[in-house]
Amino acid sequence: MTSRIIAIGCSVLALTASVARAADWGSKVPTEINITDPYLKQWNALTYDKAPPAPEPGKDYGMAEDGTFRAPRATPLGESPAFPGQLEAWDDNSYSHNVEEIAFYPHISSPWHAWPDVADFDGKRYMYVHDRDYMRVLDITDPAKAKVVYSKGGVWGPEGSSEDWDAKTVQDYFGGITIAWSAKLQKNVVVASYEIGRFGILDNKRTQPDIVASLRNYNSLKGFKVYEMNGPTPDDWKLIATRTTDTKNPNAPVGQQEGSGSLDAPAWFGGKYMYLSAAPDDSYALTEYPDYLHSPGYQVWDMSDPANPVFVSQVTVPGQVVGDKASEDAYLMNPRAGNRTSWMGSRMPLFLPTPVEKGGKVAFGAMGGLGLYTFDLSNPDRPEIKGHVETAPSFAGTEFDNVDTSQYARTGYVFANGYPMNSNCYEPYKDVLVIDAKDVAAPKVVATFPRPTPPQEAKFTDYCQRKGSFGPKRSGTTHQPGHGRDGIVPYAFYNAGLQIFDVKDPAQPKITGYFVPRFPTTSEMPDYTFDNASFAVFTEYDRNIIWLFSVGGVHALKTPLLGEPKLGMSDQVWPPRS
Repeated sequence: MTSRIIAIGCSVLALTASVARAADWGSKVPTEINITDPYLKQWNALTYDKAPPAPEPGKDYGMAEDGTFRAPRATPLGESPAFPGQLEAWDDNSYSHNVEEIAFYPHISSPWHAWPDVADFDGKRYMYVHDRDYMRVLDITDPAKAKVVYSKGGVWGPEGSSEDWDAKTVQDYFGGITIAWSAKLQKNVVVASYEIGRFGILDNKRTQPDIVASLRNYNSLKGFKVYEMNGPTPDDWKLIATRTTDTKNPNAPVGQQEGSGSLDAPAWFGGKYMYLSAAPDDSYALTEYPDYLHSPGYQVWDMSDPANPVFVSQVTVPGQVVGDKASEDAYLMNPRAGNRTSWMGSRMPLFLPTPVEKGGKVAFGAMGGLGLYTFDLSNPDRPEIKGHVETAPSFAGTEFDNVDTSQYARTGYVFANGYPMNSNCYEPYKDVLVIDAKDVAAPKVVATFPRPTPPQEAKFTDYCQRKGSFGPKRSGTTHQPGHGRDGIVPYAFYNAGLQIFDVKDPAQPKITGYFVPRFPTTSEMPDYTFDNASFAVFTEYDRNIIWLFSVGGVHALKTPLLGEPKLGMSDQVWPPRS
């Protein structure tokens, strides 16, 4: 069972490493520091240990008399104790408002994470649901009668995964993928990210030098691969290019490549410019996160010929590179320095409201505890930093992970958020921030999204009581068919399911619909998976269908807020051919 729990995903942090992290970060028992890696030595020497103490449930945080939840001020990453006032059992009720379920497909994804994307082939629409340890391809031409047409990797059920998978021995599993139409090849093309393992391998980089060394010499590609899609399923794909994001050693073989590899799904729309989240070498080490070695920046690649990607430039913000005095000074000015908890650097590529090839001039970079950056893309080869937003620290959990740009062209506003990494609300609440970026040189936070509250019929007054993680994850991807819808933004919200926000006036967002699935029973899924609840959303705006990914499976949803769903093919082929 251990190897199954190791699988992968964001909430697996709290499951596989809770004991180790409780010892390292949350208890009074001293832990032997044993750092041999030269980059980690330099990082560790910059500050003294400011790791947060473990707050006491019910005393330092918990339920208030008025039925609201008082969050802890700061917490370590890892073990997430229950607090007085939580439900004793997992809630088996579902809740909905302005949202109806079209169909439910159990056991499609893993309970930890899912990267979704879609593509049309020969009059049918296919959805790709995957993570490093599995791939499922569904024919979703009729979302009410979707069917699996390709399956690889473990399928989850009440006994866990059908296949054991150990993150320590992974060799050739990709992470996020992006599908786009290549005018040069006249075919759909997949760009797949390959990165060092983020979960299920390292617990504490200051005490596990052998595991740190194994990640430095990781046994899989640190970079990306490009596939020509000669059909809808991976057995029809042809590998046409492999690149490492190690720009110092571009010809280094697997096992000798530096840096992080490419994180999440690349930002590419089929044209010349592709933007990646990547640390190019191991000096990008200024991050407090206990089980991650890098502070990723951004890379620009020329994809004019998808079979021959060419590196263009690296984008670095202040406070990322160890051994560089200016960067170290910027890092030390950050109040998070030394807390041994905060993620510093990007987790996703640049967010572009409009692709460069369609006249886009602005990009946004979510850099975790380093803040939100705005970039001028007048010269797409070398994005220029224009503005910066900083907020008070909020840890554990990630900060500035996602940026929703769907309303930017209409309003000049974007929405940015981190997300919880501990369960049971054992960290400060993660707000979705409303940022006025009409002046990209002076972006500013002007509001926050309302915190979801349970309906009156629920047996709890705050979602923290429902158990598991609570807070925003992401609002979908930049490759959703139709891109977005004016005035509406859906978010996956973990144990609060799907939350739909009315953002016609971005400075005054309102919750206007929701769909909160019941937790599975133990006859459907093991209860150690329940923390992650609803962890991804993908919207087909061209067909008015929302797909919600939860621990039990995939929900196809409709809402009058988008309009009547189209249960056949869209009038427009996706990805677009222009």
